[in-house]
Amino acid sequence: MANQNHIDQIAERVERLLVRYAELQRTNVLLTNQVDGLTQERDALKSRLSAARARVDALLDRLPEAPAVQKDPS
Repeated sequence: MANQNHIDQIAERVERLLVRYAELQRTNVLLTNQVDGLTQERDALKSRLSAARARVDALLDRLPEAPAVQKDPS
């Protein structure tokens, strides 16, 4: 009888481990999807930043040159 009780305990632990494994698999899928979404968002933001930098650089190129400032000799 003690053997059967020990086997039942092991079986119960295995069942709990299987449930936990399934939970971890679902969590992993959710986290993977979240990482993918955040990666896409990051890439889109980097693209927007690059385009904004290009526009700022183009505007800076259109600015007239500032005259050289001379120091007062006194």
